[in-house]
Amino acid sequence: MSGFAAVDVITAKRDRGELSGEQIDWVIGAYTRGEVAEEQMSALLMAILLNGMTGAEIAHWTTAMINSGIRMDLSRVGRPTVDKHSTGGVGDKISLPLAPLVAACGAAVPQLSGRGLGHTGGTLDKMESIAGWRATMSPAEMIAQLSSVGAVICAASADLAPADRKLYALRDVTGTVESIPMIAASIMSKKIAEGTASLVLDVKVGSGAFMKDAGRAAELARTMVELGARAGVRTSALLTDMSTPLGRAVGNAVEVAESVEVLAGGGPTDVVELTVALAREMVALAGLDADPAAVLASGRAMDSWRAMVAAQGGDPDAALPTPRYTEQVAADEAGVIQRVDALAVGVAAWRLGAGRERREHDVQAAAGILCLVTPGDTVTVGQPLFELHTDTADRFPAALADLAGAVVVGRPGAVVQRPPLVMDVIRQG
Repeated sequence: MSGFAAVDVITAKRDRGELSGEQIDWVIGAYTRGEVAEEQMSALLMAILLNGMTGAEIAHWTTAMINSGIRMDLSRVGRPTVDKHSTGGVGDKISLPLAPLVAACGAAVPQLSGRGLGHTGGTLDKMESIAGWRATMSPAEMIAQLSSVGAVICAASADLAPADRKLYALRDVTGTVESIPMIAASIMSKKIAEGTASLVLDVKVGSGAFMKDAGRAAELARTMVELGARAGVRTSALLTDMSTPLGRAVGNAVEVAESVEVLAGGGPTDVVELTVALAREMVALAGLDADPAAVLASGRAMDSWRAMVAAQGGDPDAALPTPRYTEQVAADEAGVIQRVDALAVGVAAWRLGAGRERREHDVQAAAGILCLVTPGDTVTVGQPLFELHTDTADRFPAALADLAGAVVVGRPGAVVQRPPLVMDVIRQG
C-alpha cells in the first residue's frame, strides 16, 4: 500500500484526528518491515496515548497487528476452544490449575503464555521449574496435544502478531505502556491470532496490578470484550482484586507446588475460588454442561495436569527446586492484619531472583516468598509473616527493605473488610 507518509499519520493523530483503516494498515505493515523509523512510531504512540482512539481505530489497529503474522487454525482439535488471559499480578498462578481443570470439563485450552518482567510473574517461568518441561512447541504439536490432553501451556510462536512484539518493546522504553488502546490491541491481537473461539479475561485491579484504578481497569475490560465481539470471539472479562497477593506462594517453584495443592483438593481458598470462577465462565462460553467445582473435587483435573506436563517432556513426580537460603520476617507488634501489600511482596520476590529486570535475564526457579499471613489473621509479636527463598544470600537486604511496610497490623479484635475477589463481570451485549 503506498501514498502514505509516516509524518502525515503522526500529525493526524497529534491533531486529534481519526486514523483511517488504510492509514493504520500502512503504518503497522511499514513499521513491521522496518520502513517506519523507531522515532516516528514513538511519536505516533505518544500521540495515541495523549489523544486516545475510537473503537473503530482500536479494532482496525488490532486487525492490522493480527495480519502482520499467521492466524492459527484450531478447527481440527475436536473440542470447543477457550482460553484465559490475565493482565498480571502477584502470586497469580491461576493458569496452572485452570487449564487442566477446564480441559477436564471437556474443552481445549490453548494457553499461549509469556515470561515475567518486573514484579509480575510469568507462567512459563513457573512451569520451567518442573524437570524436563519445555515451553516451545510447533503448531502441529500444540494441536495434537489439545486434541489428546485438552490443554497446553506454551510460548507463543514468533510469527504470531510480530508487529505486537516490536510495538511492545518500543512502548516499554517510550513511556507509552499505559495507553488503554495499545494494551487492549496488544492482548487481543495475540489471543485472536491464536485461533481460540472463546476467551475469558482476568483484569486485575489494585496495588499489585498493572491497573491500580478500578475505573481504568473496567475501561480496559470493556475495550477488550468489544474487540473480541468484533472479531467473532466470544469474550468476557472478570475484574478481580489484586491488592493482596493471591494465595500464599509468590515465585516460581513455590507457585507450582501451590497449584498442585489446588488440583489435589486443597490449597488457599482464594486461589480455589478464582480458579473455579474463571473455569465456570470459560465452560459457559464454550457451551459445555459441566460443574468445574465438582470436576476439581473428582481428581480429573489432576489427571489432566499430569498428562499435560508429561506431554511437554516434564516429570509430574519430580521434586521441585528448593532454595539454598531462607529467611523469615517476624511481626514486631500484635494485632489483626489489616493489609498485605501485593506490590511490595511482588517487588521483594523479584529482588530475590524470582523475576527479571531485563528480558534476557534468567530467573531462579527456587526464589520467592511464602506469605504466612493474610488480612484478617491475628498475629502475636515474633510470629513469622513471610518466608523468603533465594539461591543468592546477598539478595536478602534489598528484599527485606521492600517488605518493611508491606504488612499493616491493626489493634486486636479489629474487623477487616476485604473487597470481593471477583469485583465485576463484563460480558458481550
